This record gives sequence, structure tokens and C-alpha cells, in this order.
Amino acid sequence: MTLSTYDFMNYALKIGERSNVDLIEVRGEDIAHTTIISEKMNLKDTRVFRRVGIGIRAYNTGATGYSFTTLLTKKSIKMMVQNAVKAAKVASSFAKLKLKPAKYDPIQCKHSLSVKKHPINVEFEEKKEMLHRGEQSAKGDGVDVMTTQARYGEAYGRKYFLNSESADINREVLLVSMGVTVVLKRGDLLTNARDWHGGSLGLEVFREEYAPERLGQNAAKWAAEKLAGKKPPAGKFRALIDNKLGGVMAHESFGHLSEYDFIMTGGSPLSGKLNQKLGSEYATIIDEGVVNHSLYPGFTLPFDDEGVETRPVTLLNQGVLENYLHLRGTAGAVNAEPTGNGRAVDFSFEPICRMRNTYFTPGDLTVEEGLELLRDGVYVCNTSGGQVALDGTFLFKAICGYWVEGGEPKYAFRDVAIRGHIFDFLKNVIGRCKDLKVYSSYFGGCGKGGQSPLPVGIGGPHLLLKEATFGGEQG
Repeated sequence: MTLSTYDFMNYALKIGERSNVDLIEVRGEDIAHTTIISEKMNLKDTRVFRRVGIGIRAYNTGATGYSFTTLLTKKSIKMMVQNAVKAAKVASSFAKLKLKPAKYDPIQCKHSLSVKKHPINVEFEEKKEMLHRGEQSAKGDGVDVMTTQARYGEAYGRKYFLNSESADINREVLLVSMGVTVVLKRGDLLTNARDWHGGSLGLEVFREEYAPERLGQNAAKWAAEKLAGKKPPAGKFRALIDNKLGGVMAHESFGHLSEYDFIMTGGSPLSGKLNQKLGSEYATIIDEGVVNHSLYPGFTLPFDDEGVETRPVTLLNQGVLENYLHLRGTAGAVNAEPTGNGRAVDFSFEPICRMRNTYFTPGDLTVEEGLELLRDGVYVCNTSGGQVALDGTFLFKAICGYWVEGGEPKYAFRDVAIRGHIFDFLKNVIGRCKDLKVYSSYFGGCGKGGQSPLPVGIGGPHLLLKEATFGGEQG
């Protein structure tokens, strides 16, 4: 009889339970991955692989040991368990920081997702055709087009969790995303732009607003606007930022500061600020595992990698810091409730404190009303990267930006960057639109602790700011 991943996990758990340690956790996964990259209407790269393996963590008097294997044999499993137990016992003799797992109610369940067009049921040729449709739209009339690229990625399968407290979880994993990028050149001037969408969704999402043709058209439009754009602004202006840029702010500039491993070490400016007002009444930030939005669910995560249900956590409530993010170990160290934020990118890593879907909550304005209230200022959308620091400072480059007068966009900027400190940003939020959108990407994610890319969701509504700083250093 052939043993399954789950069978080997049970075998590992039985061995671990005889090892005289405080707690044994066993994680397993069987995930299929596919990436397809098309460039200039030709397939550039295709990768298909399956990740199967088991990891085990042992707790002993506040210290942990971790080991994993991709070789599913009883001999390999036994050695894996022995290595984890030995590491935990050795670490417990010198560990200064003791992390006793918080108590929780172990769960036994099987979780599945429901989508109309699961990627497992869609042929490769159809996925390739989606990319070519996106690129064709991005090319347009071909004027000034240097190159186009379209990327598609998918991951699906199941993750399993067992522990010596009787938890037994079997959950489905699903993530798909697609994006189109175009690069334009006129003389010595280069500009680029991209549009994308993704999450725990079926391929039925890539129609209408997110049809490949629409993604390509948007990328081409934004790149062309930048090619004809004006010099970016420098200084302080009223601003309106879109869903994706606001989501990056929520994750990178605030969410990481709320992770309790940073709080415990005193490395976060949020340390000691619980229940203090840090932002305006319009600034509320949520981190949760399951977003109930059919088109914008982000990455669906009903349970974390420690078997904890991923309950919603209000980090910032109308400007007031209400909660931190915990894994079981940090929660137990301070007698807090675990929040379901123990996550690992795959079975080869031990779970650490990570975000799930982090986003600003919506208000009741339309985007048109947001522009009207902006009156004169800067409207910025999406991000092409940036820099953040653990002191709360940030700098993000936007994919596109516009100067707005009298509530109407007047012209585009060639490049635009927003910078500042997250506390100032939060204090300057004076309005929220109602267009909540949460996205997740196969090609991006969180890179904390060298575990990259961990799927996360980012998003929110359009946010209206009383003031934001753009451009370089001011004299």
C-alpha cells in the first residue's frame, strides 16, 4: 500500500509524541505551481513543478527545533523528527527568550474553496492565449513600443496540519494572478507601466474589468501618459491614493511594525503605544485571513501554519492602536490570544509572525467625490517599488500620477514618488472611498525573514490625504 503525505505526517506525529517534549507540530503540503511568461508575443519561460514535503517543529521548555524532508520514507521521517527534537532540547538550555505556545482550541476540519473556473480544469493553451491577448492590446498601434510582457502564475493544492494537542486540519490552497507590462521608448526617454490582478480566485475573474485586453490597454495608456508627462512634483500637496498604493502602505509601512516579534525586541515604533491615537478617525487598518469579497478576496487563509483560525484583527481603529499580531509563541509569552499570524512560505521553514490580508477599511465616498474633495493636488496609483524602514519612514514610487485641478485630472507626471513617516501619513487621512479592493499576486508577496514570496493580500479603498510629501529632499 502506498502511503500518502498525510499518512507520513501521522507517522511523524506518533514518533514525536514519544520524544518527551512539550508540543509537536507537523505540517505537510502538496502544491502544484505553474508560471507562464510571454514576451513580444513569444513564450519566454514556462515552469511547472510540484512541491511535496513535511516539516516538524518540537517545543521544549520554551525553545523550538525545526526540521523538514522532501523524501517521504519512514527512515527519512524518523530522522526528521529526531533532528527537530534534538534541536529543541539543545536550544532550551541556552535560549534567553522563552516562547510557550498560548492555549487555544484545537480544530479538526477539511476546508475547500469554491470557484467557477479552477486552473486545474483549464488547458495550457487557453492560459497562453490569455497572455497573448493581453500583449496584443498592450502593443496597440505599435508606436513607441519597445517591448511587452505578460505573466501568469498559479498555485493550487492542499496543506495539512497535525499536532500533539489533537489538531487535524486539511485546507485547500489556491492563488492565481496575471499581469501585463509595456515599455515605451521615444528618443532617449523610456517609460513603463503594468496592470495586474490576482487572488484566491478562479480564472473566471479575468474578464470585463480584468480581462487580458483591459490589463494590456491600461498598461499601454499609463505608459503613454508618462511618456508625454511633466516633471514630477516636489513638496507637500493634498493627495488621493488608490487601492494598491494604500494597501502597500498598510502592509509595508504599518503592518510589519505591528508584528509582535518586532514589538518584543523593542525594534518597532509601535512598542508601548497600545491604545494610543496615532492617526485620524478615518484611518482603520484590518489584518484578516478570509476577506468576504467575490472579486477581491486577496489570499484566502482560513487557518495559519500553527493550526490557529485566522480571526480578523483590527490593528488601528479610527486612528487608535488596538492590537498587535501574534503567533502562538509570542501570544503565550504575554498572556495574549493568538491571532492566527504564524506563517511560513512552505514546509521547509518554521512559522514566524506574518501578515495575511492587510488593508484600510472603506468609507462612503465615490472615487469621483474623492477627486472633488481633493480639489487641487496629486492623484497617485499603484506602486513600482520603494523603500521602508523599521522606524516607520517610507518612499514609494507610483506607477502613475496626475496633477488635479478643481477635482479634474489635468496632466500626468512622468514619474512620481511619495515619501514620509507612517504616523504622519495616518494623521493626514481625511476621507475614504467605498471601493474596497484586496489583491494578491503569485509573483509578489512578503519577504520577511528570508521567506519569499509569501502570499499576502494588500488593498483598501482610495484614501484622501490632507497633505503628503512628494519628490526628493526639500530645502
